[in-house]
Amino acid sequence: MFSFEELLKNRSAEHLKLHNHINPQFAKVLHTIGFDKNYTKAKDVSLFDNEGNEYLDFLSGYGVYAMGRNHPKMKQALHELIDLDLANMVQMEAPALSGLLAEKLLGLTGHGVRDTVYFTNSGTESVETALKFARAATGRDKTIHLDHAFHGLSTGSLSVNGNTEFREGFGTLLPSDKVTQNDLNALEDLLKTKEYAAFLFEPVQGKGVYVPEQNYLRQAIDLCHRYGTLAIADEVQAGLGRTGKWVACEHFAAQPDIICFSKALSGGMVPVGAVVYKSEIYNKVFSRMDRCVVHSSTFGQNNLAMGCGLAALQILQEEQLLENAKTKGEMLLQKLNELKKQHDWIKEVRGKGLMIGIEFGRPQGLKKKLAWDMVHKMDKGLFGEIIVMPLLAKHRILTQVSGHHQDIVKLIPPLTLTNEHVERFVSALDEVLTGCEKVGGPIFTISKNLAKHVVSRKNKKATAAG
Repeated sequence: MFSFEELLKNRSAEHLKLHNHINPQFAKVLHTIGFDKNYTKAKDVSLFDNEGNEYLDFLSGYGVYAMGRNHPKMKQALHELIDLDLANMVQMEAPALSGLLAEKLLGLTGHGVRDTVYFTNSGTESVETALKFARAATGRDKTIHLDHAFHGLSTGSLSVNGNTEFREGFGTLLPSDKVTQNDLNALEDLLKTKEYAAFLFEPVQGKGVYVPEQNYLRQAIDLCHRYGTLAIADEVQAGLGRTGKWVACEHFAAQPDIICFSKALSGGMVPVGAVVYKSEIYNKVFSRMDRCVVHSSTFGQNNLAMGCGLAALQILQEEQLLENAKTKGEMLLQKLNELKKQHDWIKEVRGKGLMIGIEFGRPQGLKKKLAWDMVHKMDKGLFGEIIVMPLLAKHRILTQVSGHHQDIVKLIPPLTLTNEHVERFVSALDEVLTGCEKVGGPIFTISKNLAKHVVSRKNKKATAAG
């Protein structure tokens, strides 16, 4: 009989080699920065490697594991669904589970403004759907997106990506113009041409964790409606509890026409996404009976995904994880700002709930300035790596650099975070930053190791060319 346990027991040690069939460049990056751990178990906020070492997960699968990893209630729900032997993906049917999930999701996020749901398989697919619906509903082709925006990497969502490093090399994309967050005048200058189907934004931006001014989103949506443009909120990462609200737009009293969800809705088990939108948009897309499947997805309403969505929303409610995200987020922000007073490496700490960005800047003091300048001569985004690498290697805390060429470390831990987890992270960061001031500390050690890798890579290229 086929056994996953036996298969993984025999082959999991080959994990990096096996990824030569998938993405060998990514495997090389993991090895270079010391992130090539062989994680074999996970529970709640913890990851465990093949040697039994425990790691604190402040990445949570890019925000997927809002309720922690392998939640027992999620596992129970999946076991029950599988054992029911339900008819699944009949396609010519109206399945009850997707209707129940739509009802539940609208009750939490519709707010009497949005009353229709379309289910997808991922965040980028939710964005693609929203863009397509906006074009159909308005009869316009162009869109507006924000600087630093990240909405996914498929062709449509890439068109509204504010980061050039992701767009480079993929040819002509859909027509979209970029504006700077908080600049209402620039937005209105575009909107008043009445050429734009949608203005797409993240209420808290994932790349850099940039939080808008309090009135910006509400006023931006008002401008959109004045000129016949739809407002789309990408809440794939910020939504469903991450910021302490079901809908992150609530922080800003903003009511978009369309909201995109995913990540936390899956409970970390089966991919699922959703687009929550107004019925008047639906009526323009699915305008006649012969257009009832003009937009559809084979796996979009599969029973396991719908069941995970229902269970995830229930767990988030029952365990009061939104409230915990709010309180632990406030605690983390407070302690990080206290740390900022001790370490002038920290330029700014910002965020909402448990979506937090720590931005670093050029410090005071000649020795520290020289170290900072040395790092930035090597690579503009290297300082963030100098922070996350020892956090993992020495303190066994998994974090991420927020984006290319940014001195920002991003924290998106599970919403089950405890006071002890907060204290452990702050203490570890304190130690790493203190070490940055010492000769032989992480700045010098990591810079030296990465420099060796760069030299080695250049030598290999020269040898190959010769």
